[in-house]
Amino acid sequence: MAHKVMNQRRHVGLQQLSSFAHTGRTFLGPVKSSKFIVDGESHESVLVSSAARLLESLDLPSATGQLLSEAVRAQHSSYGTGTSTLLFLVGAWSSAVEECLHLGVPTSLIVSGMSEGLSSCIEAVVSLQLPLHDVFDHVDNTEAFSGLESFRVSLCPFLQVPSDTGLIPKACRHKDGASQSLTVSRLHGRPVKSAELVSPQAPGAADQSPSPAPVALRSGLLADSCRRESVLTLSRHCRRLALDQRTGGAGGVLGPHGTAAPHPHACSDLAELAVGLSHGDHSSMRLAEGAARLQHRAASARQGGLAGPFTFDLSRVFTCCLPGLPETFSCVCPGYVTVVSVSSATLLEDLQKQPLRVVLIEGDLTENYRHLGFNRSANVKTVLESTKQLQRDSSELWTDHVLQVLIKFDVHLVLVQGRVSEHLAEACVRGKRLVIGSVTGGVMQAFAEASGAVQVAYVTQVNEDSVGSGVSVTAWRSVPLDVGDGINRMAIMLRTEGINLVTVVLSGPVTAQMQTREDGFWTCACRLYYALKEQKVFLGGGAVEFLCLSHLQILAEQSLNKGDQVCSGGLHNTSSWLASSLALYRPTVLKCLASGWHRYLSALVCNTASCSSELEAQTFVQCHLQHATDSGSPSSYILNEYSKLSGGVFNSGISHKLEQIPRVYDIVTPKIEAWRRALDLVLLVLQTDSEIITGLEHTQIKSQESEGFLFL
Repeated sequence: MAHKVMNQRRHVGLQQLSSFAHTGRTFLGPVKSSKFIVDGESHESVLVSSAARLLESLDLPSATGQLLSEAVRAQHSSYGTGTSTLLFLVGAWSSAVEECLHLGVPTSLIVSGMSEGLSSCIEAVVSLQLPLHDVFDHVDNTEAFSGLESFRVSLCPFLQVPSDTGLIPKACRHKDGASQSLTVSRLHGRPVKSAELVSPQAPGAADQSPSPAPVALRSGLLADSCRRESVLTLSRHCRRLALDQRTGGAGGVLGPHGTAAPHPHACSDLAELAVGLSHGDHSSMRLAEGAARLQHRAASARQGGLAGPFTFDLSRVFTCCLPGLPETFSCVCPGYVTVVSVSSATLLEDLQKQPLRVVLIEGDLTENYRHLGFNRSANVKTVLESTKQLQRDSSELWTDHVLQVLIKFDVHLVLVQGRVSEHLAEACVRGKRLVIGSVTGGVMQAFAEASGAVQVAYVTQVNEDSVGSGVSVTAWRSVPLDVGDGINRMAIMLRTEGINLVTVVLSGPVTAQMQTREDGFWTCACRLYYALKEQKVFLGGGAVEFLCLSHLQILAEQSLNKGDQVCSGGLHNTSSWLASSLALYRPTVLKCLASGWHRYLSALVCNTASCSSELEAQTFVQCHLQHATDSGSPSSYILNEYSKLSGGVFNSGISHKLEQIPRVYDIVTPKIEAWRRALDLVLLVLQTDSEIITGLEHTQIKSQESEGFLFL
């Protein structure tokens, strides 16, 4: 946890946000640094590699900490990604707001100015959206980005530059073992082939095939969201101020600057999209891509090979973590992979020779289980001399009854959503029947749809109509597993014809890293899901944040020039001192908001080891910011840096390879919502501090005195 001295005379909530957010700085970028969280009492530790896991493991008793944790949890539960961006921007913008307060900007003007500035940024970054065109059209091809064995992450001009081109400064190249994580092997040094990770054999990855046709990037999909009013309107600081001017277009103070030309390339290849969205975690993204390909192939088979709309369904993707095995065992399998005791090995040899009939139990398979809402009989007492004998006889009778039901309907496989009686499980193994507990509801539903089974709450409800058929059981690997509890287990795979179910097997030699590996997979899967769902992506690698930074710098200069007109008698429509104050303080607020983006990009550059120090990273970003400002259109500058193939320091000596460099992409809605949640949280804490701690006078008198007015 970062330590920071709290000044009780300043806004404590903002200081706490900045301190909390600083702990997640290392989670930005493709080269992340994990953290160990140690319990002060039990001295137990947990390894975390994401903002969501970090705040989940920390004890945050303050109200500010709880608000931050809730915001990160809401982002994670809604989108599964974007939490690291949210956490960092909360800290950066908290410091920016503190700077505004130090400069004497009233709270109401900070809230309105920053909210309006972010909305303007969201409108501006629409120019960096790329459409997706038929990314599944070439799923049978197996070549992708051939000729580029490795690449290094770089920012501004937001390209991944090959490490053998001589563009990377020698000072940034480390010769120790840790540097190997900075030069990422392109999916183990060979072209992407999804068939290598899909079990059984599946079609491979696709060729890179960008569309040459120009595509208009601006759309009206974000029109409503870009004009969203601030949700922080209940405070008296916000209620007193309604913006007198809603500017837009070329002449508006907060309108987008310039008009960017449409990007000439649209992403039309799934392999290219997956590599661009991997953000350094290529192994996890390969698994997510393999799951999408399996679902697409199954959907095409159900439609008889006819082309139709495809949706990557994350509710039918499940993970099975197998610690202790090499990472090379990780793969994607159609069907359901789970772990059972090694004592069932002999039983599996008999069961895998025939299709099985299956029963699905949606609750616990125990003697005392009752469904939710069950009312026990009242005023009933049982009086016996030996209750132990009664319990033993009752348990044996119940087990015998369950076995009789299974024998009657020739059932050899039972899937249970809850717990399973150990005594019953042992009896079923002796009777050549397999019972699997703790099966998720999605898996149960998938088997119900494919096998024709009907889920029941009790074994007594089983009849011929509720029994499914055609399920096969096979051993996934013959290697025994030990998850640390001393019990040897083995992985098995359940399948049936037409089942819409994909299991991603995650393996690794270090048990402590399994949670991190699973989180990494789901993050990549969510990125791929939203990209395919929205059919559009952002240019990544810091391009969107850089455009926001340069856009706000230009708006601040425009506001400053217009502020001079106010002082000389401009703005004839406004008569109140508050409207004049808005024009006076707007450049300061926008510059402070832009400083958050500057810190974000600097941290991103530092974490990718593109610069040796934070000062060098800030200089690096500032240099490109100056170039973008001088160009007159930051969005055009960014697009040109992506598209030019010769000339300039970044392209010197590699013009023959730039066409093969995979682009970096970002998803649209989760990123924008992370920005909004971060700013909303900061402004909420600002208003709470202003109203509860500092009071009304501190936030209003200065702005009144600055205009020569004093309200009684």
